[in-house]
Formats: sequence, structure tokens, C-alpha cells
Amino acid sequence: MKSPLLTLPGAVPAEGVDEGVAAHYGDLFREQRALADGTGFVDLSHRGVVAVSGEDRLGWLHLLLTQHVSELPAGQATEALILSANGHIEHALYLVDDGATTWAHVEPGTQGALIAYLESMKFFYRVEVADRTADTAVVHLPAGSIAEIPKDAVVRETPYGRDVLLPRADLESCAGSAGPPAGILAYEALRVEQHRPRLGFETDHRTIPHELGWIGSAVHLQKGCYRGQETVARVHNLGKPPRRLVFLHLDGSEVHLPPPGTGLRLADDGPEGRKVGFVTTSVRHHELGPVALALVKRNVPVDARLVAGDTAAAQETVVEP
Repeated sequence: MKSPLLTLPGAVPAEGVDEGVAAHYGDLFREQRALADGTGFVDLSHRGVVAVSGEDRLGWLHLLLTQHVSELPAGQATEALILSANGHIEHALYLVDDGATTWAHVEPGTQGALIAYLESMKFFYRVEVADRTADTAVVHLPAGSIAEIPKDAVVRETPYGRDVLLPRADLESCAGSAGPPAGILAYEALRVEQHRPRLGFETDHRTIPHELGWIGSAVHLQKGCYRGQETVARVHNLGKPPRRLVFLHLDGSEVHLPPPGTGLRLADDGPEGRKVGFVTTSVRHHELGPVALALVKRNVPVDARLVAGDTAAAQETVVEP
């Protein structure tokens, strides 16, 4: 979906998975500071939107998701995953129920596969699954924002701000009253600062929830069966995940950020040292400078100095080894 807000002054289109919205509007750090101060908005209208209606929707979703949603109160935000049979992460859903419909926004382009899976699991349940991406847009308002919410919108209130799902036809008018726009790069910089993983960025084909700190926030350990639960329970009760998420402070003297996939090695092992992890997301933060999220092997010492490609990196623990 190509956003009409790309016509706003200074808008520079994003690339890759975030194509369709603005990367920035001319001043990355100003946009970050505005979001950190609780002003402005982020256009996330490229994200997929899926709606599940019907009287069985919450009980049915409870059987499929990693999160406890059978008694989800109307208006309460939550997040959940769908796992493979081996416990690997396939989908991440950001959910809210409005009393009649459960809404989820998901990574751009993933809604088709998600809906196909949900449709295959309907059986005799009284539920309807719909792709609402074409008529529903997502806008993010940062924590502390006092912007007025359109009356027809559905709101996910989180500690990081509000995700507003509104009719796509209202996107431009909402932008006109929500304050200065901030691009996806500013949003991503704050996401990295907050240590929040993102599907397709911090995940690969073998990622399990424990590696990213999604146990608790997206995975409920006391709920009933769901696909992949055996792996979740076994790792939680008997072992440790093979990798763990870390936050990196990168050497600010380097001109270029290490791109996703850049290998990490121990600084003490020298240039020929073995790979112990890789960068997943790297950004320039308005206060912290160049920072990144990365996955490293569980046995990497928490105080070890790392090198991302040719860039020195100091790690902070996100997931305990």
C-alpha cells in the first residue's frame, strides 16, 4: 500500500519491507526527538490489518495463538505469536478487541499467509476472517500524545504509545491534526532503544520466542495447547535457548552502520575470530548515537567486547544467558 502521506513536504520514501511509507521527512533526529517528547505521529499504513469477527473469535484465537486471549477485555492491547510445529516464530500479531471484532496489525505483506493459515483452522467455529488492509490504515501516536483520535478508529494503548486503526479514507485528515510527521526510521530508532524485537528483523527461520524476550509479553506460559507449545515448555523448563538478543552501542567514529546480517565476533579473537552472532537492526539514535540489536550465541560472555564487521560494539544484555 502506497501512502498518500508520501506527498507531505520533505517525505523520502522508505525501501525494502517498509516501502510505501516515508523513511523520514527531512530531519531524522528532529523526528525522533518529537516522538520521544510525545508529539507527532508515524504513518504505518503499509502494515497488514486482519479482522476476526464472530461470537467464537476469542476462544478460537486462544487455541491458535501463544497468548491468553479467551477473556481479552475490549480495548486491552496485547500481542501474540503463531509458531510452527517446531516452535519457530512464523507470525507476530498486535491485537486489540473492540467488543465485536478482534483486530490485528501485522508485518507488511504477511497478512495473506496469516489469513490462509487462520482460514485453514476455522472448522466448525463461528468466526469470520477478513483482510482489512485495503480499507484500514495504522497510525502510531507516541506515549504522551494528546492528538485527537478519530471517532471511527480502534485504538491499541501500549506503554510505547497508541496504535490507531482508522479508515484509510481518513488517513490524510488524521495526519493534518496529529502534529508533525515522523518517518519509519525515527520509529525504528526508538524501537531499538526499547529493545523491542520485530518479525523479519530480529527473527529468522529458526528463531524461538525465548531468544528475543517474547516470553510473557507475547507468550503466555500457563495457557492451553497451541502449535509449538511443546518446544516453548521444554526450553522454559529444561534448557536455555541457543541464542539471545543483545543491545549494542556501536563505535560512533564509523561513517556507515553495519547492515543487518553483519557478523559479530569477539574483539579479543582478532580479525580471524569465529562468528558468534549477527546484527539484526542498526540505527542512529538522537541521544545514544549508533546502536543496534543483535542475536548472539547464548554462551557469549555478557561483558565480552564485540566487533560487528569492522565496527567495535559494546553489548547490553536484553535476554539473560
